[in-house]
Amino acid sequence: MKERINKPLWDEKRGRWVLAVQREGKRRYFYSSTPGRAGQRECNRKADAWIQDGLEGGRQRVQAVYSDWLKELQKTTSQGNWKPLVVRWRNWFLPSIGLKRVEQLTDNDLQQVVNAAAAAGLSRKTLQNMCADARAFCKYCRRCKLSNLNPEFLTVPAGARLKGKKVLSPADIATLFRVDTTEMRGKTVYDKYIGAYRFAVLTGLRPGELIGLRWKDIDGDTVRIQRAVNVYNEQTRGKNDNAVRAFTLPPLARAVLDKQRELTGKEESIFCINSEHTLYGRWRKYCSVNGIAPISLYELRHSFVSAVKQLPAGEVKDLVGHSADMDTFGQYSHIMEGDSARTAEEVNAIFAKLIITA
Repeated sequence: MKERINKPLWDEKRGRWVLAVQREGKRRYFYSSTPGRAGQRECNRKADAWIQDGLEGGRQRVQAVYSDWLKELQKTTSQGNWKPLVVRWRNWFLPSIGLKRVEQLTDNDLQQVVNAAAAAGLSRKTLQNMCADARAFCKYCRRCKLSNLNPEFLTVPAGARLKGKKVLSPADIATLFRVDTTEMRGKTVYDKYIGAYRFAVLTGLRPGELIGLRWKDIDGDTVRIQRAVNVYNEQTRGKNDNAVRAFTLPPLARAVLDKQRELTGKEESIFCINSEHTLYGRWRKYCSVNGIAPISLYELRHSFVSAVKQLPAGEVKDLVGHSADMDTFGQYSHIMEGDSARTAEEVNAIFAKLIITA
């Protein structure tokens, strides 16, 4: 690596370190708003990386590079991935750093965006997504030889708001398994999605997994979760790598499927749900008619986790798809036959008690 003689200088007027370096007749400036030696090191790191790796195009504005990055995401990922990202960038990143040159972007710039969103009251989950956005954008920039910035230490402020999670009460769970009617056009009718509501509570499936479930995914008492349908009606492999999983049906959940088979006949889809929007609308109506405190579809999953919280954490993670990656359908099938069956019995005992005694 070519030796660099220049040292960072502190620009008092602009409150930042500035380092000018030259490579092959081209002069470049590198900046850091971080005070002290940390800022000096940041400037040095950027300059050394440019000299060594031959970065080009770093003078582009963040907003222009973001536009190119977004086009790539639209081609390579689902709407469920890139559409929420667009909202976060439009509301928070672009107003703050959109006009900055990519080569001038610093860890501190990105951290300030996250801090501002936290101060405005955004939830911890949203802030975590913003940190992930920033890291992904910088990764794209590194791949395109536009920057060497790697904001690995970007963090969510300690006081960030936790989004409140609501769950069904024991009395609500009892009502759900006792009442199978709703109201349509002023008349009391059978709710054709009652099996979906109950199955969600008994298994902890995500809404998209519930919609994507097919009869071919049921093998005896084993359920294989291998697809999901998002809010844009796109079929995906699920929320993350851990979403593909298998578990043993508790008897109560098995009974729900048996009843559903009578209703759907030869349909490929188990619950025959048109969309998550449709399901949510019908669920809200069911809650209103039957005196259940309104919660979202995803909070039916939270209700499951809350009900079985006395089980070992590892068992619950396996059930809801939060465990580490593993070949669920292959080398670990012997675990499914043993531990999973025992877990199913424990889950069934918990819900049987709630349904009967609440």
